[in-house]
Amino acid sequence: MATLRFFASAREAAGTDRAEIDGDTVGEVLALARSRFGPAFASVLDGSKVWVNGEPARGEDRLEPEDEVAVLPPVSGGS
Repeated sequence: MATLRFFASAREAAGTDRAEIDGDTVGEVLALARSRFGPAFASVLDGSKVWVNGEPARGEDRLEPEDEVAVLPPVSGGS
């Protein structure tokens, strides 16, 4: 089971900063997260970077039970 960590607008859309989701690949875990957290979260996820254990990840990357998947939306700000 992977731990998902949500930051910034992903955290707001999911209504939590983390979730435990069982899946074999990054893509599978993210698909289950989309289903669990709904369309607002899915919209944020579409523009986000995804990292596993501090490294950039792809959907086909396999996960181990203790892996941490981070959803990092784009950051805006400044003037």
